[in-house]
Amino acid sequence: MIDHVNIPVRHLARARAFYEPVLDAFGYRFLLQDGPVIGFGDTSWVFGLAETEADIAPLHLAFSARSKGQVDKFHCIALASGGTCNGPPGPRDHYGPGYYASYVIDPDGHNIEAVMRSQRALDAPKGTGQ
Repeated sequence: MIDHVNIPVRHLARARAFYEPVLDAFGYRFLLQDGPVIGFGDTSWVFGLAETEADIAPLHLAFSARSKGQVDKFHCIALASGGTCNGPPGPRDHYGPGYYASYVIDPDGHNIEAVMRSQRALDAPKGTGQ
């Protein structure tokens, strides 16, 4: 449904230093800079960082992972890149069966998640949460 998203950051260089290795865990790389905005993706812009002087309201953003290992890798890289743990990798069954996630606060205060939903959860009828 969403083609791409840009999130606000206070310091573009600091945010790039955090997100470049984190996004590599999902197969995204730095693509280009357009003024105070930089974009990441595989072949086209999917995720961007937009530097602003305005106050930033922290947001929650979840990246879809293909495996539990990818969730674990995200968490490890994010912490090594300056993030703060906001929930270690593990099952979160209260969000639905097969929900495996980890959470990190980025340098701008955004709650960044990596989530893998098992096939069992993906096969559940819509609206049932089963």
